[in-house]
Amino acid sequence: MPYTIGLDFGTDSLRVLVVDVDSGEEVGISVAEYKRWKRQKYCNPLKNQFRQHPQDYIDAMTEAINQALNNAGDHVRSNVIGIGVDTTGSTPCPVNAAGIPLAMLPEFEENPNAMFHLWKDHTATEEAEEINNTNEKSEIDYLQYVGGIYSSEWYWAKILRTHRVDKKIRLAAFTWLEHCDWIPFLITGGEDVRQLKRSVCAAGHKALWHKDYDGVPVDFLSGLDPALIDFKYNLLDKVFSSEVSAGSLSAFWADQFGLPPSVVVAVGAYDAHMGAVGGEIEPGYLSKVIGTSTCDIMVMPLLEKEYLVRGICGQVYGSVLPGMLGLEAGQSAFGDVYAWFKKLINWPLEMIKDQTLRKKVDDAIIPQLTKEAAAIPPTVNDMVSLDWMNGRRSPDANQFLKGVVSGLNLGIDAPRIFKSLVEATCFGARSISDRFTDEGIDVEGVIALGGVARKSSYVMQMLSDVLNKPIKVGASDQTCALGASMFAATAAGRFVSVQEAMSKIGRGFDIIYYPNNERVAVYNILYQKYCELGQTVEKMIK
Repeated sequence: MPYTIGLDFGTDSLRVLVVDVDSGEEVGISVAEYKRWKRQKYCNPLKNQFRQHPQDYIDAMTEAINQALNNAGDHVRSNVIGIGVDTTGSTPCPVNAAGIPLAMLPEFEENPNAMFHLWKDHTATEEAEEINNTNEKSEIDYLQYVGGIYSSEWYWAKILRTHRVDKKIRLAAFTWLEHCDWIPFLITGGEDVRQLKRSVCAAGHKALWHKDYDGVPVDFLSGLDPALIDFKYNLLDKVFSSEVSAGSLSAFWADQFGLPPSVVVAVGAYDAHMGAVGGEIEPGYLSKVIGTSTCDIMVMPLLEKEYLVRGICGQVYGSVLPGMLGLEAGQSAFGDVYAWFKKLINWPLEMIKDQTLRKKVDDAIIPQLTKEAAAIPPTVNDMVSLDWMNGRRSPDANQFLKGVVSGLNLGIDAPRIFKSLVEATCFGARSISDRFTDEGIDVEGVIALGGVARKSSYVMQMLSDVLNKPIKVGASDQTCALGASMFAATAAGRFVSVQEAMSKIGRGFDIIYYPNNERVAVYNILYQKYCELGQTVEKMIK
């Protein structure tokens, strides 16, 4: 009986899932937090700096894989055939020629610039703007396959920023690796970064890789920073989709996990892309992984001429399903908006010395806010907010934008503000759906995945009302890890295609939300107010 392991490296923790690839049964699950990240070490939210130490990933991986396998039972270890890996993105890190993150070298171990730059790190807003301005002056539109706008969340902007603020890192880095590329390289015992199999998902959506450029546009990039020419020999000229094997477990990591060294490790990818596969994505449906932020995925056949969608996070052949064009969009904050509000109103709890009481109140805040907000019927005169607390990812990336809460008066209470913030995140979701529709790609419905989708019927029903579309919620709590397991099984040769893996071990859906027609009409009006408010704020920012 064969098994695969899916590793889902999230923002706050790693989730590990062990799957029986014959039945699809999830036989072992474990979660491990990143200890340094939990203390917000190496982060400075006021400067939009969010960095993660590679040792956090190693420690969490060692702990969680062993725990998940222990939970699965002794007989499982000897029958594991593959490991799949997904991570957040864009989350790059400078490495030396051996592929070792600079933060793991003694001279850089406490330097945040030598660590993984998390997706939510927006220290490179000026560099992103420079990339966009340079592209506008270029005869060739090098950003056409990434929606026309380069984001500060992405690969090259972060490299440029680091080059300008840290000469030592600039000189020491042989190249920069995405987190989803580094983990497979690490556990297969890679020692020469030039031999690494880079993910087409990461390279295409964030690093400007495209076949039209024979890799990445070196001339364009070197015009931004001549030092980027130094990366020429490892500049993503060759990339792979995730049904391809990156190699087998090294003897060291086989011993660490108690697994046979024959275990195949699949090429990595981003979490939402593998989550879309775990959630059984199909053409016509927008797969929406909803957590701290969102990543929105669609797939479609590659037409004779590639269909360009403006303002999204790129379109890459094979980034989601082999043989299909993968299109990505997303919101920079979703659950993070609710977490911010909770933290805001939680501030007085710091004065409560009784830790048990403090935790009791803390745990009750969001459920109580949800209960009270759900009891307030929406009206066209309600307050309107913007969900740009962490900038805007799409449509039309702009990390200079800020959140707004409008329509405050002395009668407004916390549940009404919370309701407005939930509405704002749903309106942000609609702006993405509308952009696909406006660009000629029909969105029939939504596949919702992730923690928020599984835990909050209030948010999901409102999202259905705002979008005026049915929403299918994936049955698995670990959809991203499940998708990684599917790719692992395919890379190991158990299935002939990822599509077969989806049909054999997909978990289906456990609930479908349908729009409430009365609320649809109200939300259509409130959404127009959201758009008008957004336009006003953008003019002020400019």
